[in-house]
Amino acid sequence: ENMDYENFKENFIEDVRKGLYERGIEDVNITTQQTTKLNESYESIAITPEGSNIGINTSLEMFFRAVEDGQDYNEVVQRAVNTFADGIEQTPSIDVSSLTDYSQMKDKLVMEVVGTDTNKTLLSDVPHKDMEDLSVVYRFVMENNEDSRASIVVTKHMLDVMGVNPEQLHADAMENAPQLKPVVITGMNEIMVEMMGREEAEMMGIPLDEEDHMFVATVPDKIHGAGVLAYENFMEEAAERVGGSFFILPSSLHEILIIPDDGNADLHELESMVREVNSTQVAPEERLSDNVYHYDAQEKLFELGEKFVERQNEKEAAMEEKKADKESVLGDLKAKKDEVAKQPKKEAVEKLAGKDKGGEAI
Repeated sequence: ENMDYENFKENFIEDVRKGLYERGIEDVNITTQQTTKLNESYESIAITPEGSNIGINTSLEMFFRAVEDGQDYNEVVQRAVNTFADGIEQTPSIDVSSLTDYSQMKDKLVMEVVGTDTNKTLLSDVPHKDMEDLSVVYRFVMENNEDSRASIVVTKHMLDVMGVNPEQLHADAMENAPQLKPVVITGMNEIMVEMMGREEAEMMGIPLDEEDHMFVATVPDKIHGAGVLAYENFMEEAAERVGGSFFILPSSLHEILIIPDDGNADLHELESMVREVNSTQVAPEERLSDNVYHYDAQEKLFELGEKFVERQNEKEAAMEEKKADKESVLGDLKAKKDEVAKQPKKEAVEKLAGKDKGGEAI
């Protein structure tokens, strides 16, 4: 039966509470709030067991859309109950008091790279550094294993409570992140072999023994792997791996693609590819950017692809101008040389002037 959002919310909360009771989870606090996360903002439903500081938070709007799209209401409720119950049962034990103690938390620091424009609201509340149209934000990783992952975005309020400035936070993250989440750069051929097996990859005609023309950069758990862009030595390491300068395609928040700048890559084609993949294959909350970036290995410069092309065009124009000036100078020298060559020699000039050895002018 069709219902508006407010009616849905009221019924849904009550039915989830009943479902949790049937699962043996009796005393819980259920609240709703507006949640701002990376790349998205939504009304969420949060469920916290009585006496606990840790709760489970997920999108209430997501469940409403599922019902609007024709899914059975009772099935959606049951799915939500299972999600919350499993989350409560598997919640990692976190010492909440440690969240105010930076000496305990700094070793958990990692970095993440996000799109600046799509995260303006969030970025107003969190310390960050800009990289072109991207922003580096920071997380405390509370737990990270096969069974459970939990992390917290560092906010300005948290830093104030801890008595830490953003510069110190960044310096510690730069040192710690590459150790907690080291860079992993893999050639696309190697990835295809891992996915398909060598025999099938060969049958598909993948050139396994040829040089890779595309690489994937991420971190071991492939979570927020685009953060490697902010690592101190990442660009140099990637340049060494791919053999020089390269283009960067923002595949998602979790990984980036690297394409060697060997003269065959066209910026407009790469930009078109990124936009198409983002709109058809990447979930909105996981998108990084529609732009392409470039790293100049000689200049040690990371920049937007369009800035790189503009800089190259300016260089070429300056070289052409210099060449034209040089040709002009050479032309002037040649003209003067020709002019001198046409002039009579000194003796001839003196003869014409009426001078000769031992004689006088007439």
